[in-house]
Amino acid sequence: MKQDSNSAAFSHLLLSGTLVHEGTFTELQQKFGISIHPHLVMVISIDRYPDMASGNSLEWKKEVGQQLVGKIEETVSIPFLWNWIEEGVLALLLELEEQDSVNVFNRNMVHMAKEIQLATNCIDLSVSIGIGRYYRDPYALYQSFLEARKSMSGRFFQGNQLIFHYEMKRNNEEPLINPFNEEKAELLALVKIGDIEGIILNLKQLMEKLAVASHFNEDIFKTEVVSIVLLLSKRVIDSGANAITIHSNNTNFIQNLYHIIRYDKCVKQVCEYAVWLTEQSENTNRNEVTPLIQQAIRYIKENHQKSISLNEVAQYCCLSRHHFSHLFKKEVGSSLIDYLNRMRIDMSLSYLEMTDLPISEIAARIGFDDANYFSRMFKKYMEFSPSDYRIARNRTIK
Repeated sequence: MKQDSNSAAFSHLLLSGTLVHEGTFTELQQKFGISIHPHLVMVISIDRYPDMASGNSLEWKKEVGQQLVGKIEETVSIPFLWNWIEEGVLALLLELEEQDSVNVFNRNMVHMAKEIQLATNCIDLSVSIGIGRYYRDPYALYQSFLEARKSMSGRFFQGNQLIFHYEMKRNNEEPLINPFNEEKAELLALVKIGDIEGIILNLKQLMEKLAVASHFNEDIFKTEVVSIVLLLSKRVIDSGANAITIHSNNTNFIQNLYHIIRYDKCVKQVCEYAVWLTEQSENTNRNEVTPLIQQAIRYIKENHQKSISLNEVAQYCCLSRHHFSHLFKKEVGSSLIDYLNRMRIDMSLSYLEMTDLPISEIAARIGFDDANYFSRMFKKYMEFSPSDYRIARNRTIK
C-alpha cells in the first residue's frame, strides 16, 4: 500500500514529461527497477475533499489516502503505478493491451473506473475519475495525464462520483459568449443603490446564463466571472471606496476562485464577495443619519421601480408627512423626491453606457413611468439629455 521511492520518482518523470531529460525509457526502467510500461493515465479525485479535509488532522488525511490506494490495489488487476498529484487527487498509470476496437477499449476503461468507484463506496469514499487516451510511446504518457485532468472540467458543474473520458468528451469548439450587457448594467445599477437582495438574485441568474453560454466550460465560465468581479470593483472604486483595499482583496478572491471545484460553492462565494464590494461603496457614501431615516432609505431602494410618494414613506416610518419631510431633508440634505430621482438617474448611467436599450425602456427599468419626465430629470442633474450622454460616452470610449 505504501509506495516505494523508486516507483514514485519514475511515475513522476512520466507524468511531468521530463523523462526525456533523464535518459531512455528502458535505461530508467532498469535504474529504478521498474518493469511496468504504462500506456494510459486515470486521475482519481476524492469528491468534496477540501470540505472533508478542513479541520481534520494529518493522520486523518494519511488514513484516507491509504484507504483509497488499498481499494485500488484490490480492484485493479493489471499492472499499474500511482502517484499523488495534489491533496485528494491521485494519478493511476496503467499498463494495457491495445484493443482492435477503440469503442470496446473505451468501454473497458469506463468499466474499470466504475469498479474503482464501487470499491471506494465500501469505505464511504466517493471519487470522480478522468480518463486520458492510450499512448504506446512512453514519452507521450504525460499527454494522457493532461487529457485526464482536462476531461474532468465538467465536474465543476455536474457534481460527485462522475466518470469523464477524454475520447468521449463532447465537441470542444469554442463557445460563443453573449456579452450580457443588459444583465451587467442592471447589476451595476443595483450595486449603485446597495440593493443586496437584488444583487444576489441578479448574480445568480447571470451566472446560470454564463454557464450555459460557455457550454459548461469551467475555464471560460470562471474567466467571465472574474470580468464581472472586476467590473463591480471598478464601479465601487469610482464611488470613492479605497482602491488599495479593493485591489488587494480582488487578488486573493480571484486566486481562490480558480481553486473552487463546485459550481454552487462558486456562486455562493461570488455573491458574498459582491455584497462585500457593495458594502465598501455604502460605507463610503453613507450619511450620518438616524436609524429611522436609514429605514426610509432602505425602503426607497427596495421599491425604486414603483411609484413612491412622500405620504407612503412617511406612513412606513410611522411619522406624519410634514415631520418626516422635515427630518429627511435635514439629515439627507435633499427632499425625498429629489433623492429618489437622483438615485434613479445614477442607475440609468449603467444602461446608457453598456446597452443599446431605448431610452423609454431604460426609464421604465429604473422606475420612471414617463420617458419624457426621465429625460427632463436626467438633463436637470447631468446637463445632458440621455441620448447626448450616451453619444458622448461612446466617443470617449472609442
